[in-house]
Amino acid sequence: MSSKTLETAFLNFQQSLPERARLYVAGGSGEPLPLVDTLRSAPDLASGVTFLGIWVPGINQTDWASLHPTAKAESTFVSPALRPSFDTGRTRFLPLSYTQSAAWLSQTPLDAAVVMISPPDATGMVSLGVSVDFSPLILDRPDVRIMGIINQQLKAPINGPKFSVERFDTIVEADHPLASVAENDLPKTYSQIGVHIAGLCSDGDTLQFGLGNVQQAVLKALHNHRNLKLHGGMISTPLAALIDQGAIASGPGAITTGVAIGTPDFYERAAMDGRIRYAPATHTHDIPTLAQLPNFKAINSCIEVDLFGQANAEFINGRQISGTGGLSDFLRGAEGSPTGRGILALTSTARNGSISRIVPRLPRDATSIPRTDVDTIVTEHGVAELKYKSIDARAEALIAIADPSYRDQLASDWREIRKNL
Repeated sequence: MSSKTLETAFLNFQQSLPERARLYVAGGSGEPLPLVDTLRSAPDLASGVTFLGIWVPGINQTDWASLHPTAKAESTFVSPALRPSFDTGRTRFLPLSYTQSAAWLSQTPLDAAVVMISPPDATGMVSLGVSVDFSPLILDRPDVRIMGIINQQLKAPINGPKFSVERFDTIVEADHPLASVAENDLPKTYSQIGVHIAGLCSDGDTLQFGLGNVQQAVLKALHNHRNLKLHGGMISTPLAALIDQGAIASGPGAITTGVAIGTPDFYERAAMDGRIRYAPATHTHDIPTLAQLPNFKAINSCIEVDLFGQANAEFINGRQISGTGGLSDFLRGAEGSPTGRGILALTSTARNGSISRIVPRLPRDATSIPRTDVDTIVTEHGVAELKYKSIDARAEALIAIADPSYRDQLASDWREIRKNL
């Protein structure tokens, strides 16, 4: 299909919308990259449009509000890609968890949406492929007009929601690679973190991972475990090796996720593996659902932690670089789970050891997770279990897993803080 065909289809679709339309565009591996290419070549199509979406840092690289001088955007993350339009006030940031994001998308004023879909099957049903976190919520809204881009590279998974082609007001075809992320070479410190976290997990546990180095490290360290289940928002390429090593339970639903993120080969596999079930964020991040999972271990990362146990997952030097995503949902779900555990992991230092990531006290505007929601902290130096501990015991446990070169100063800082409490 030529870009001109998509340009014409979008122009015709746009004519049925208000002059300043509010338009949802999917994120994750389901980001409609063919539309991005079209809008970059014909930017007037983005004139006056407000784009809405959950665009994940490190995965989605489009600054939607920069596609035209009069375009705007609304997002629950601030990524490097969105920074130019965020700095000029054209991207509006909403500090929402994934559970709150789902509620927002279910009710915010919205005129239309553009999603990628798989080719129709013999019964006229299509799939959102391996990216179903938020788009089903939009498709369930009868007030929203939907444009579907059929992408031959988007495979319908064995276990995932399907929709009738009749739900779509406009359908056009495109053939375009999905947004993809390759594995990174892990620094040694992350490998040590992975070993520590694997030691907190038992055979038969249900695990959740965030995306990034911590996830990759833990997946590599779990190869001797057995009968593990996964329930979370994302899975990624390193999971394939863990499946091959026999660590994952068999049977449909052993893995429940909203999105697969990785390489083209992984996307193919993630669609064809019957153990993987794709579900919207209203299920994957639902706190009561998570709390019913026995032995649920939520494993995520953060930027820094202070001696009270408060965590920062969004700011570096006061500058917004991300959002909370599903972090608070999973920590609270793990808190309610029988023998559950919420784990936050981070390397003990940054900038080649020149900065401690365990700090005396977070700035007032940099607390993503309150101390009441923080259970277990892991660095390459060990595990700090904070649950049910006093403030002094929490500080002591955190100092013990800080980089050794910072421990004396942190202990001194805590003594000064303690005098004024």
